[in-house]
Amino acid sequence: MSEDKPPSSQSTNKSWLERLGQMFQAEPQNQEELVEFIQVAGDRELIDQYTKDMFHGVLNVSRKRVRDIMIPRSQMVVLEKDQSIEQAVTIITESSHSRFPVISEDKDNVEGMLLAKDIIPLTLNGDAGQSSISQVIRPCVIVPETKKVDVLLREFRAKRYHMAVVVDEYGGVSGLVTIEDILEEIVGEIEDEFAINEEVPEDIRKVGKQLYSIQALTTLDDFNQYFQTNYDKSEVDTIGGLVTKAFGHLPGRGEEINVDGYQFKVSNADSRRLIQLQVKVPAVQTQS
Repeated sequence: MSEDKPPSSQSTNKSWLERLGQMFQAEPQNQEELVEFIQVAGDRELIDQYTKDMFHGVLNVSRKRVRDIMIPRSQMVVLEKDQSIEQAVTIITESSHSRFPVISEDKDNVEGMLLAKDIIPLTLNGDAGQSSISQVIRPCVIVPETKKVDVLLREFRAKRYHMAVVVDEYGGVSGLVTIEDILEEIVGEIEDEFAINEEVPEDIRKVGKQLYSIQALTTLDDFNQYFQTNYDKSEVDTIGGLVTKAFGHLPGRGEEINVDGYQFKVSNADSRRLIQLQVKVPAVQTQS
């Protein structure tokens, strides 16, 4: 009488491959079927949750245009071509970015791009005060906001550049996009290795050392807790309501006001409400 033997690793691998092959026999015919296919693979533990999320991220990227993921014009940190390297170092240090569009008259006149690493030799040689940005700028890539994100990613890889300025149908600058913005659509947010892991409300986003982008519907409770402020909640519930009350009217895009040391600028608004605000906080209140 023969004894039952445990399945060998070879038969186990074969079984796994057979299951995978069976799934591929019903080849997906469209994205909806592919999404269902990925879901089934996850349910059967052929792929883990992280891999499944990446698949969904890739599919989402294939549907999006650059305008869907770009950093809007109002949040762009730029340098002026006539600035000295010494002046640029201050902005670079405060923003913690590595690439900057360089403009002449305004943000619609982009002259090129500056890489922070390009000014290191000048600062080490003591030439920062005498040299201007125009001496070290590089050509800047321009892309339309209607460009498909997956196509742009292929161009980023093929041409080995990392940032592009985005223009609208009239040629005006509407924002910028980086390869990191695209990768984050696929794998999720990429944190700096030195960033402090803290709970941040989804509607508060840091864009510079003292600069934040904030949804106008952010509650005063969340704002006060995050920035350790004490704005009065007796008459308004949101930061947008506080700013509107301070203006005394419904402000339009680009209007600015200082409220107890915090500089608020309207980034986006319509005829009925504020949508997005930019706030510059006092240096002593800067979050890590």
